[in-house]
Amino acid sequence: MTNSFEDLENTKLIFLIGSNPTEAHPILGVKMKKAIRNGAKLIVIDPRKTEMAEIADLWLPIQPGTDIALLNGLMHVILNEDIYDHAFVGERTENIQELKETVEKYTPELVAEMTGIEVELIYQAARLYAQTRDASICYTLGITEHVVGTMNVMSIANLAMLTGHLGRENVGVNPLRGQNNVQGACDMGALPDVFPGYQKVFKEEARKRLETTWNVSLSDRVGLTIPEMMDSAIAGNLKAMMIMGEDPVLTDPDANHVHKALESLDFLVVQDLFINETAKLADVFLPAASFAEKDGTFTNSERRVQRVRKAIEPLGNAKTDWTIITELSRRMGYPMKYQNVEEVFNEMTTVNPIYAGMDYQRIDKKGLQWPVPTKEHSGTRVLHVGQFTKGKGTFKGIEHLPPAEVPDKEYPYLLSTGRRIYHYNITTQYSPTLKEYQPEELAMVNPEDASHLQLKDGDKIKVASRRGEIIVATEITDRVPKGMVWMAFHHKESPTNVLTNGAYDPVSQTGEYKVAAVKVEKYN
Repeated sequence: MTNSFEDLENTKLIFLIGSNPTEAHPILGVKMKKAIRNGAKLIVIDPRKTEMAEIADLWLPIQPGTDIALLNGLMHVILNEDIYDHAFVGERTENIQELKETVEKYTPELVAEMTGIEVELIYQAARLYAQTRDASICYTLGITEHVVGTMNVMSIANLAMLTGHLGRENVGVNPLRGQNNVQGACDMGALPDVFPGYQKVFKEEARKRLETTWNVSLSDRVGLTIPEMMDSAIAGNLKAMMIMGEDPVLTDPDANHVHKALESLDFLVVQDLFINETAKLADVFLPAASFAEKDGTFTNSERRVQRVRKAIEPLGNAKTDWTIITELSRRMGYPMKYQNVEEVFNEMTTVNPIYAGMDYQRIDKKGLQWPVPTKEHSGTRVLHVGQFTKGKGTFKGIEHLPPAEVPDKEYPYLLSTGRRIYHYNITTQYSPTLKEYQPEELAMVNPEDASHLQLKDGDKIKVASRRGEIIVATEITDRVPKGMVWMAFHHKESPTNVLTNGAYDPVSQTGEYKVAAVKVEKYN
């Protein structure tokens, strides 16, 4: 996030696109509701009638996979009506002409045809966002889980720069991270092309510095992303894998492909709390401690590094993650001599420039928002104040591209997926209490489609894609548009990701969970 949770509470407008915070980010959803009670306006762009859509000043029910077209249409209105921030664009950006030439053809009338959104709503949303001085964009996986996810994010950046909603309090571009501490994992280099602190592996200066710290030789080669790992395993080039805190058999797109990849390995290690669907394929399972059984830090969406404190000792044979890793490293010939997690954190601050000014004492109470370059620095609540890290922000002309797969005669329905508040990820099989709240998945089906299929609430349907099929119960509701089926992926009894498309964004390698073509029939 460029800004903070506090800024979201104080903003005057929330532009919410591809995000359902009351279910996927409920604490932040409460903060957004507080802002709305205090007078903030709300624009929601979502194909489903979510709780936030119901309370929005403007709800734009978009056709999944057309975000770029809509964003270009909004910028078309803003430019044509001359309501963009001339000073910000002139002083802090470059390449505005390329953007103008691209969005000129995305008239509201054309965009309405492409997105399914009424023309007048496009005008209203553009004017409201551009003319509200303190306006914040929030987005989540509904933007990134497309084959054009990176381009979607760049289009959002275009819109924010065009209107000057960056570099000060109560505005910003704020991606709400998809899972707990995913921000911290990325900060620590859990990406194939970076070391801790987003230092590129092919940058010699960073690599040499880390080689000295760790007393090892480091490769300058970019590693594999998850989709590349799966393809490489099937091809026989990747022989072994260790999976920590993930259940890709249930959560990754095109689950049958993932299953085949993991079975193709010579050796698979899974480190987790439970024997999940992926662990059933493992040669070795390492029982890990839960958040309540370990000390350390989490870094949240607003870049705040916070202490995590152990409440109980690890149960049974479980060990903390850092203990497992250090013991494995020692057995593999590289002795790690940390005595506790504070020593690990202290090393993190020496190898990660954005954490350099932190220590356990400084983050004891509230935590700090990175970057914190020195011990005297108080943390960074707002990014890009005065100028961008790269200097001037560069506008990019971005054209709409369709999803990798769209409904057709054989597979006439559009499947989109997401999370439900009670389960969030894959807790259903381990928590009887949560199972009581929603014991099974209910595929959302529009009443018109239900009538055509002769369905009533609770009836079972068979949903099939080009990759697989599942049987699932139904929820008949106008919260989804005609022609769409919406499902969460929490239940192993109805593994939704058997259906989803394994196509992925060429830059981020994120799978296209939000759009797949399926056929639906009543199951007797």
